[in-house]
Amino acid sequence: MPQSQESFMFTVGKLDAGMAILLGERAHLIEFPSLLLPPGATTGSIVNISVQRNLAEEKKRDSDFWTLQNEVLQMYGTKSPENPELEVRNVTQTSVTLEWPPLQLATAKLRSLDIYRNRQRLASIPSPLTNTSTKLSGLQIDSEYTFQLVLRTTAGVYPSNLLRIRTHTMTDTSGISVCFGNVQDSVLLENSRMALREMGAKWSDKIQIDTTHFVCTTPAATPSGAQASGSITTAPGVEYQKALQLSIPVVQPHWILACHSAKKMVPIHPYYLGANPPVPATYSRPQSMSQASLSRETQSASPSQQQKHVANRQSMPPQRVATASPPSSSPHSAPGRRFEPTPEEHEEGEGEAAPRGTGHVRKGTMSKNFRFPPPAPPTPPPVPSGAGEGGSPPQAETRPEPQPTPQAQDAEEAALTAVGVVAPSSVEVPPPPPVDKEVAPHSMPDTVDDDVGETEEISLN
Repeated sequence: MPQSQESFMFTVGKLDAGMAILLGERAHLIEFPSLLLPPGATTGSIVNISVQRNLAEEKKRDSDFWTLQNEVLQMYGTKSPENPELEVRNVTQTSVTLEWPPLQLATAKLRSLDIYRNRQRLASIPSPLTNTSTKLSGLQIDSEYTFQLVLRTTAGVYPSNLLRIRTHTMTDTSGISVCFGNVQDSVLLENSRMALREMGAKWSDKIQIDTTHFVCTTPAATPSGAQASGSITTAPGVEYQKALQLSIPVVQPHWILACHSAKKMVPIHPYYLGANPPVPATYSRPQSMSQASLSRETQSASPSQQQKHVANRQSMPPQRVATASPPSSSPHSAPGRRFEPTPEEHEEGEGEAAPRGTGHVRKGTMSKNFRFPPPAPPTPPPVPSGAGEGGSPPQAETRPEPQPTPQAQDAEEAALTAVGVVAPSSVEVPPPPPVDKEVAPHSMPDTVDDDVGETEEISLN
């Protein structure tokens, strides 16, 4: 629809600094850019100004505006950052290894990625755009913890799932993650891998974030480097140097066998590289995997089967040799027979004496070669402190020693070697009274200091 142009007349009143003051017919005063005035217009010039609306340009600009808004919506409004998905990679007695997929930020900018333990912030994850795992140490044994990631971006805060983890006990060896280096003994390496497999542990040839131990027998990269001239000629391996940089314990394969034998985590200080590790009782170097599995089947048998196996291997006890001997008056001995001790009893009963006519060895302090000497004249006992009523001390009752028959003496002399005669006491002597400190009853009261008299210093040189 065409619109009529309407013209307005103005008088240029003043020109100053690129601005013109125009005065209208109805005393309107407006400021007008001097660049829009016709050429040659000065102060006092009369100009006509007409104004009209451009609808076609309005539609074009409106269309361009909404096109731009749709592009912004598709780029920034339909996608948003995703919440991290936290997962467990490995758990030990004192550490936890966590991992998550790469962060999806959409078009937002990353501000920080923080790790939380038990609802408390621990630290920020370094290099969160490339790092997708972390290891947290210093935890308590057999304790429960909660872990969570919190992603902060320019588009908002996005927390991850809450993860509940319980650390292992000392008897749980499934958290062991071993990196094998140069192990020169192939049988030892095979037994170590078999032990790790049975414990539920894992191993690799490269150091990873959850590696707990580096196992090797030499730091050299190749076995030939440790065999030339009895010294290491090649440089240490790359994985060995990396283990030292990451403070990963470097142990020998015997530590794995010790953990498998004890069925728990054992200290590692006796098994450091260069130490002389104690060999577990269940490990024998010539054993292969089949031999080791056969020995474990024997060890895993029930107690009744093991006792039966031991009973079958036991031999019969040696028989005692019966020799003719004269009849004895002991009611426990058989007439005309005497039993000699077996070699085992002879070794166990050294320093012991077997009574005549018995079939067993008594344990004591006397030698088995002892024999009674001829009776000695009785020795009068010491006079006790208290005498009888008649003033004479009581006499101890003497009991003569039983005399063996001449036939028994001849048989014993043929079988036994004569030893030195020990003269036993032929009387019962009462024990002497306890010896107290001699103190005169009239010289010391109940509570007095010890009167040692005059003392004299004597040089010890």
